Amino acid sequence: MNQERIYTVLVEPHISEKVSLLGDKVNQYAFKVTRDATKAEVAEAVETLFKVEVRKVTTVNVKGKVKKTARGETRKKNWKKAYITVAAGQEIDYMVAD
Repeated sequence: MNQERIYTVLVEPHISEKVSLLGDKVNQYAFKVTRDATKAEVAEAVETLFKVEVRKVTTVNVKGKVKKTARGETRKKNWKKAYITVAAGQEIDYMVAD
């Protein structure tokens, strides 16, 4: 995978209460990724940017929420989330990406 693709696969970290608990419990972190990203691309991007060993990648397609407005319904964009499990003893620090 080329360098440009590595920097575009990960969109942003997904931080929630559930993800915080997973990080403490089973060393798992979540990221918003591009919709066409594969598990192999996500694993390579995380290993390259955060210098950790990725054990497992699970992806989820998230449907955008439907909002009711005065003029009808609008829908948020669909997006893709990746759960990354890293090796025991390692952690991802979102502030320190190379």
